Amino acid sequence: MNRKAVFPGSFDPFTIGHEGIVRRALSIFDEIIIAVGANTLKKNYYSLETRKEMIKSVFRDEPRIRVEHYEGLTVDYCTSIGAGYLVRGLRTAADFEFERAIAQVNRVLEAGIESVFLLTVPEHSHINSTIVRDIISNGGNASIFVPSAIDLRSFKPENK
Repeated sequence: MNRKAVFPGSFDPFTIGHEGIVRRALSIFDEIIIAVGANTLKKNYYSLETRKEMIKSVFRDEPRIRVEHYEGLTVDYCTSIGAGYLVRGLRTAADFEFERAIAQVNRVLEAGIESVFLLTVPEHSHINSTIVRDIISNGGNASIFVPSAIDLRSFKPENK
């Protein structure tokens, strides 16, 4: 049986926290699709193609990981590609409450999709894309918060 999981997010940008969750999830799943979704509530700092390129650079030597884009409901995307699991990382109790509500709605919409939560390691619990984006947009050095395979100097923001 192929255990296929989707790790959805906007990943603007992809952080070491995201990387940690994906690498740990590889011990559970046979295949992971990092699905870059369109979030209508967020204004993107990096273009979709740039975000996908960043993520692909991190996992270029891992054949069990694919990077794709999707629009619409995450559970519909999972169903369309035959994935039975959603992977989500939790940093705080607030993350848990937010993700629990989404998981319960997803379960009502599609009972065949199971949400799997992984706790971030303590040293990554303070990292989120919004903070990293703020550091980058203000000329700070955010390299310690993104995977070493991502050279932020090589990627230009979408709206700058």
